[in-house]
Amino acid sequence: MIVNLMVVELHIYGLEGIPEVKPGDDLATLIIEAADREGIGLMDGDVVVVSQKVVSKAEGRVVRLDTVQPSRFALNLAEAEGKDPRLVELILREAKRIVKARDGHIITETLHGFVCANSGVDRSNIPGEDVVSLLPVDPDESARRIRDRIREIKGVDVAVVVTDTFGRAWRVGQVNFAIGVSGMKPLIDYRGVLDAYGYVLKATSIAVADEVAAAAELVMGKVSRIPVAVVRGLRFIRGEGSARELVRPIKRDLFR
Repeated sequence: MIVNLMVVELHIYGLEGIPEVKPGDDLATLIIEAADREGIGLMDGDVVVVSQKVVSKAEGRVVRLDTVQPSRFALNLAEAEGKDPRLVELILREAKRIVKARDGHIITETLHGFVCANSGVDRSNIPGEDVVSLLPVDPDESARRIRDRIREIKGVDVAVVVTDTFGRAWRVGQVNFAIGVSGMKPLIDYRGVLDAYGYVLKATSIAVADEVAAAAELVMGKVSRIPVAVVRGLRFIRGEGSARELVRPIKRDLFR
């Protein structure tokens, strides 16, 4: 039977004062320094939630659109959807397939397997004109490197979740989701567990990494320049997991 992981109190701290991240920057050091300045530090069992945008910046996953030569297919799709053909070219390069293109929206399955708008290619919160960010090549590995570096510098064992903002198929509005995970199991499987009234749960599997990502966004925001949050007090299953575990296999996806 699964261990009870419920908590009655949780603390989420947004880390202010992290400078503009540049390619090659040591994110772990910047996070540790910011946590120390805030007076909270980092502790064993914390979950460090990091925005994809700063991970992409540190890893050099930014592209100037004036360096992109769109293909004929990108030009045609851009004309049909009213988008910049250079942006569309990057969307196509980062995609396994186009899931849907309509009314100015291009939904793709990324090379990682995520289904999202524009393959995660994004103009927001990137300095410079006509500069966009791409998702990290391997967000799970990005999370692992940050976690390992924090442990090396600080001597504490944290979990790390890398997040990005996705839309949702059945609801209006966007929510932060986990795209990279290290040090925690991203899912808690309650199948076979009795509920409070003795009913055997048959389908319940909680995406705890996504819940952490969404909760952390409440203190990170989209325009507040707080790219990192520390979640303290969460009880989670430690171990190596992957954000890819959160992607529904296409054979079980009733909408593709």
